[in-house]
Amino acid sequence: MKIVQYFKNILSSLYLSLRRFPFTILLSASIAAVLIAIHEIRPSEDNLAKVAMVLALGIPLSLSIKLFFEKRNEEKSPKLLISYGVGAIALIVYYLFLLKGDMGMVTTTRYMAVSLALYMTFLFTPYFPGKDGFEMYVIQVATGFFTTVIYSVVLFGGLSAILFAIDRLLGIEVLGKVYYYTWLFVVFLFAVSYFLSGIPLKDKVISSKAYPKLLRILILYIVMPLLTAYTLILYAYFGKIIITQTWPVGLVSHLVLWYSVIVTLVLFFITPILDESSWAHKFLKVFPKVLLPLIIMMFISIGIRINAYGVTEPRYYVVILALWVFSIMIYFSFIKKLRNIYIPASLAVIALISVFGPLSSYSLSKYSQNTRLENILVKNNMLKDGKIQSSSAVPKEDKINISSILSYFNRNHSLKTLKYIPANFKIEDMNKVFGFSYEDPIYTSPDRYFYFTKISKEKGMDVRGYDYFFDMASMYNKNTSEAKDVDAVYDYDSSTLKISHLGSEVYKKDLEGFIKNLISKYGSGERENMIPEEEMTFLEENDRVKVKIVFQHISGSKNNSSGEINGKGFDFYLLVKIK
Repeated sequence: MKIVQYFKNILSSLYLSLRRFPFTILLSASIAAVLIAIHEIRPSEDNLAKVAMVLALGIPLSLSIKLFFEKRNEEKSPKLLISYGVGAIALIVYYLFLLKGDMGMVTTTRYMAVSLALYMTFLFTPYFPGKDGFEMYVIQVATGFFTTVIYSVVLFGGLSAILFAIDRLLGIEVLGKVYYYTWLFVVFLFAVSYFLSGIPLKDKVISSKAYPKLLRILILYIVMPLLTAYTLILYAYFGKIIITQTWPVGLVSHLVLWYSVIVTLVLFFITPILDESSWAHKFLKVFPKVLLPLIIMMFISIGIRINAYGVTEPRYYVVILALWVFSIMIYFSFIKKLRNIYIPASLAVIALISVFGPLSSYSLSKYSQNTRLENILVKNNMLKDGKIQSSSAVPKEDKINISSILSYFNRNHSLKTLKYIPANFKIEDMNKVFGFSYEDPIYTSPDRYFYFTKISKEKGMDVRGYDYFFDMASMYNKNTSEAKDVDAVYDYDSSTLKISHLGSEVYKKDLEGFIKNLISKYGSGERENMIPEEEMTFLEENDRVKVKIVFQHISGSKNNSSGEINGKGFDFYLLVKIK
C-alpha cells in the first residue's frame, strides 16, 4: 500500500506542477515534439534545431515571469498573460536576429550566456532584492534537481528494459528510435514536471534545520578540507614561481579560476549553518581573504598572455569571470550582513554584458585583434595611407601572428570586420596582399586531417542486383557472413578489403586510393566535408565478383611531406554479387 500511495503522491505532484506552471511544461513538451520532428524529417537545414533552442530559453524565462507575479500575489492578474506575450515576442526576436546564420562561436557563446542569465534570474526572482532564506531556497531547488535526475534515470532504465523485453522475448520489433523518444518523454515531460513540483511556494519558510545532512557532511568534512589542502599547494606553487622567476602563463589561470568558483559555491552553501559550525564560520572568515592574492596572481598571468596575443573571447571570459570572483571575495571579506542573492544576480548581469553591447567579448576581441594587426603592420613598415603594402621580408613569427589574426576573424567573425584589408579579401589572397603565404597557426605538425561524411538522399539503401550485404563494423579480420560460401574481411592496418568465395580470394582492394581522390578534390582541414552520396560510393567488378562500397564516414590524416595516409577511420557498407 505504501508503494501505491507513493505513486499517488508523484501523480499528484505532477498534476499540481501542471496547474502551477502550464506554460513552462507546454514549452518543454514542444521541445520534445520538435526533436522528434527533427529525427523523423532529418532536415538539411538547422531551422528546427534553432526553434528547439529558442523554446529551451523559454523555460527559464517563463518560470521567472511566473515566480515574479507569484511573489507579488498577482498570479491571476492579466499582467501575467501580457508578460508571457512579451516574453514570446522576445523569443521570436531572438530567433530571427540572434540565431541567423550558422552555429558559430558567436551564436553559441551568446546562447550559453543568455541561458545562464535566465536560469540565474529564475533562481533569485522569488527572493530579490533581500528576502531572508535565499540560500536554503537554492539548496532545496538544487536537491529537487538531483532527485529528479535520479528518478529520471531509473524511470528511463525501467522503460528501456520493458521495451527490450518486448523486443527480445515477445518478438515484437521495437525500433531504436523508440528508445530515443522514450528518453525525450522522460526528460521533457516527466523530469521537468517533477522538478517544478518541488519548487517551494512563495509563503513557505525553509528553516536551516532542513539543511540536508548529506550536503553538510560533503561540504564540511570532504570539500572544505580538500580546498584547504589545494590552497596550500597553490601558495607553495606561487612561491616556487617567485623563486625561479619562471611564469607558466597558460596554466596558472586554470589552476586558480575554477578553484575560486568552487570556493564561491562553498561559501554560498555554508552560510545557513554558520551559527551551527565553527569550522564553517572560520572558513568564511579566512578563505575569501586568502583567495585574493591568488586571484591577483591569476590576473598577472592572463595579463601576460593578453599583452602577447591580444584579447580573444576565451581570454575575455576568463578575465570577466575572474573579476566577478574577485568582487565576490571582497564582498565576503568586508560585508558583515551577507545578502548572497547578489551572487546569482551579479552573475546574470555579467553574463549579459559579456555578449551584448560595446563591452562584450566580441566587441573588445575584434578591437584588440585589429589593434594587434595594425601594430604588426606598422612594425614591418607595411602600412601606408591606410593601405597594406606587401612585403616578403617579414619575420616568420610576425607572419604566423598575422595569419593567426586572419584565421581568428575568418573562423569566428568575418574578414569584413578586419581593418586595412581590401574588400572581398580571402585567405587565399594573402600572397597578393601581404607578400607571403598563409602560415598555419594551428597545425604545427606536417599532418593534415580530413573528415568526409555522406549526404544521404534516401533513408534506405538500394541493394538490387547484389546477393550479400556486409557492415564494415563487423568485418575486422574475421568472417562476417552467415553464408558459408562468402567471406569479407577488412584489414585496418593496410586499409585492404578482401572477399573470398568458397575459400578462394575473388577480390582485393586497397581503399587508400579512394581517399586520395577525395582529398585531391575536397582537400583536408579541420572542418568536416559533406560529400554527395554518389561520390561516397565505389563500384568495381571483375570476372568473378561485382562490388559496391557505400561509405558513410571517412576520417584520418595525411602527411603533407610524405603523402602517407594515416589513421584511416572508415564506416561503410559492402554489397557483393558473385558471378
